[in-house]
Amino acid sequence: MYGLFEDEDDVFVGSPKSKFLDVVFNANNDVVRYELEKFIDKVAAMEVLLTQHIGDDIDKQLKSIAITNEDEVDTKAKSLYIELMGAVLSKSE
Repeated sequence: MYGLFEDEDDVFVGSPKSKFLDVVFNANNDVVRYELEKFIDKVAAMEVLLTQHIGDDIDKQLKSIAITNEDEVDTKAKSLYIELMGAVLSKSE
């Protein structure tokens, strides 16, 4: 689902995902690597937490949540792209 301001042809506007990818491919490799490693560590910790609370079948649960809460998951994904992009950019200046 695309919002009003997600025209990827515009240099100043685009989806958070497309802008994130632009930043990742053009920023300092060490900074990108550091931020991606931090992000993966965070996701790994969340998986451990989820496994402790809902059991080993977290993939099935996550798919169900993604389907039943599509808009909320999409909004959160965009927020994460923006957050990670900001972290890369702030360390690249």
